[in-house]
Amino acid sequence: MQGPVQLRRAYYYCGRCRQGFVPYDEALGLRDEISPGLRPLVCLAGTLLPFADASQDLLRRFLGVQVSPTAVLRCTQGEGERLRAQQRDGRMARPSQREPGWTAPRPAGQPAAYVGLDAFSVPMQGVQACHVEHRMLYTARLYTPDKKHSRYLVDFDLDSLAAQVRAQARACGLQATADLIAITDGGQGLEEALQRHLAVDVVTILDWYHAAEHVCAFAKVLHAHDDAARQRWAQQAKGILYEQGGVALLAHLRAVTVPPRGGAAVGEELRKLLGYFENNRHRTDYPTYRRRGWDIGSGPTEAGCKIIGARLKGSGMRWVEDGAATVAALRALYVSGGKLWDGFWAQPHRPAA
Repeated sequence: MQGPVQLRRAYYYCGRCRQGFVPYDEALGLRDEISPGLRPLVCLAGTLLPFADASQDLLRRFLGVQVSPTAVLRCTQGEGERLRAQQRDGRMARPSQREPGWTAPRPAGQPAAYVGLDAFSVPMQGVQACHVEHRMLYTARLYTPDKKHSRYLVDFDLDSLAAQVRAQARACGLQATADLIAITDGGQGLEEALQRHLAVDVVTILDWYHAAEHVCAFAKVLHAHDDAARQRWAQQAKGILYEQGGVALLAHLRAVTVPPRGGAAVGEELRKLLGYFENNRHRTDYPTYRRRGWDIGSGPTEAGCKIIGARLKGSGMRWVEDGAATVAALRALYVSGGKLWDGFWAQPHRPAA
């Protein structure tokens, strides 16, 4: 096995501005003394592991190269920023090989793809590493009904993310946004953002499991001291929602008798639950969705949030916004599949002199 190639090149230092530079690095495509061939591997390490572990363990152990944690950080965040700039400009990475499954014929009534939209909290730090409030990083997943093809996108700005979803759908060959179905957990602003950037009449489904959780939460208040009654009521209400839909459940809820004991608390929670299903009645027609064979759960997108979030929510981690966004963008690219990851790095680089 051959050892690493050593390269000697001229270094210049300016006494006036007190900065040094190596002109030949630009011709070779070297940045932070990392070659174009090594950059994808350094970024992959920084995308999968904390920067120190990527530097001191993975790269050293598997490649026999010595790259400082700071260099891994700069390299990963720099390429992540390049990816984000392209995505925000509507230029999506192309896979290294064609993926005809995106435009393959679908059974009658099936969507061309699903759009999942969710968010997870990222621990942040402020000036001088002081603690600040967590921020929500929005995550989108575009995937085929058979779950064989996926694209993940992330952004702290919801509108920017929704615009990227449209550009990503086009890049996958999905020109008609009317053929897309969105599944969300009912979070504030999610459906409106998709309507602004996909289509005003985009079909949106409220995740069944989140809807059911609201029903179960109310059952705990309604029958706070009777577990058997709580379980019976929750099962009945969920059965109505699943078999008859949100409109039927609303009628069932309006018939609920508020008990004298604890009536104020029960009445308030009932009011909230009625408001929740009133606001979501247009996306809770679960009998029709199931009859057409559509998905009614946002599990695929939530799983993606966990995979991407695992890199940002490690023990003791705190981020500034730009750092979290760049690393998350590369992480989302990687979990979108090896072909897309390779396609991004196959873009033209400056040739060596």
